[in-house]
Amino acid sequence: MTLWQPDPALIRRPAYQSLADQFARAIHDGRLANGARLPTHRRLADDLKLSVQTVSRAYEELIRRGLISGEIGRGSFVQTQRREPEPPYLPERLGEVIDLSILKPVCEPMHLERLKQALGWLAENLPSSSALSFRPNMVFPRHRAVAVEWLKLCGLDASAQNISLTNGATAGMTVALMSVAPPGSTVATEAIGHHTLVPLARYLGFNLEGLPIDDNGLIPEALDEACRLSDIRAVFVQPSVINPTATLMDAGRRAEIAAVARKHDIAIIENDVLGPLVEDRPPPVAAFAPERTLYVTSFTKITVPGLRIGYLAAPDRYVAAVANRHLVSNWMATPLVAEIATKWVTDGTAMELVRWQRTALRRRQDIAAEVLAGIDYRARRDGLHVWLQLPDDRAEEGFVAQARLQGVAIAPGTSFRISDAPWHPAVRISLGSTTEGELRAGLGVVTKLLLGDPEHLLLAI
Repeated sequence: MTLWQPDPALIRRPAYQSLADQFARAIHDGRLANGARLPTHRRLADDLKLSVQTVSRAYEELIRRGLISGEIGRGSFVQTQRREPEPPYLPERLGEVIDLSILKPVCEPMHLERLKQALGWLAENLPSSSALSFRPNMVFPRHRAVAVEWLKLCGLDASAQNISLTNGATAGMTVALMSVAPPGSTVATEAIGHHTLVPLARYLGFNLEGLPIDDNGLIPEALDEACRLSDIRAVFVQPSVINPTATLMDAGRRAEIAAVARKHDIAIIENDVLGPLVEDRPPPVAAFAPERTLYVTSFTKITVPGLRIGYLAAPDRYVAAVANRHLVSNWMATPLVAEIATKWVTDGTAMELVRWQRTALRRRQDIAAEVLAGIDYRARRDGLHVWLQLPDDRAEEGFVAQARLQGVAIAPGTSFRISDAPWHPAVRISLGSTTEGELRAGLGVVTKLLLGDPEHLLLAI
């Protein structure tokens, strides 16, 4: 039996939630070790002067969070071993929940209509190679030439032969990581970064090292030190607003990151899925170190989610590796979707949708500024989300759960945590995933939870 016990003086209503939060903090802080046996429901209820039902609900909440396991006949045990991570967003939208957890562009009926029109055009103009060929080189030369023009809008000059079409950014970054980080190697990245990197590192067998960041992104000196102390093979960066903290790295910092990578001869993987959406941004990191940067961008978050296609531009030294790994993991991007992307880039539809998205997001950022007035948060005018650090007296998991009980889903900041450094609780709130009315209502719930007394907002048991 563990010596640590919850403090009854710290229990607030709803009691089960407060009790679960105490256990969660003790587990995260190491006061409850992995495998520690927890008190029985009845014994803990007697010790804390709570009902057995309250303790049972607290344990059920801890099981839901993946922090403990219950074994019939044996009891409840702390479970901190590695497990499959949960996504920061709701896997599906349930009931009347206002879903601000998933990072999506603003979508209106117009987007569906545009895609329907494109599919109609495709039915009349589908090339035989896109329908009948198994060979990527028979399908994509024309698309790669068009990709060159799109990448120029992203601030990058690339040759057609260095570009691979991928089924979106996730496929692109996975192929890039496979190409530069063999099993057992180490990849550096921002301490608060892409939520798929941790499971990807596990699946692909490389190590992940989260490095300190500031208001300008990854700190070059931290990368330099990591390269001196560890066998770093690559650094993964998201310098342009898509990162959880909504940071836009300036040109000077991008040049410094490139210089450190060149000094230690490591690869750079740059995830730039917003591309030209972010107006007046510096050139990509790839423009400062084109000889070592694998640049990933896509259309999914800036035009319409169904256009799941992207570009991976790789320097000469990695072209063969990228082609081989893309072949074994994806074979090739979906030709029919590539046809639509190429048409939209060529006829201007893609950039038209980007400009529409920029205007829509700025309107929603204005809503966020109005509803969150007086609250400290991070955001960029052309970004899809806001990053909100919680007050010191708010536990992250409890706050997310409280919002969920109020009908609002938000993403916990720990889903993006890469480093084991001290953590300040935070949440990411998507602005494009629902209607403006629901966004305003959802942000209102978040504001009330932050500024009010949680005891008055939740149901007691």
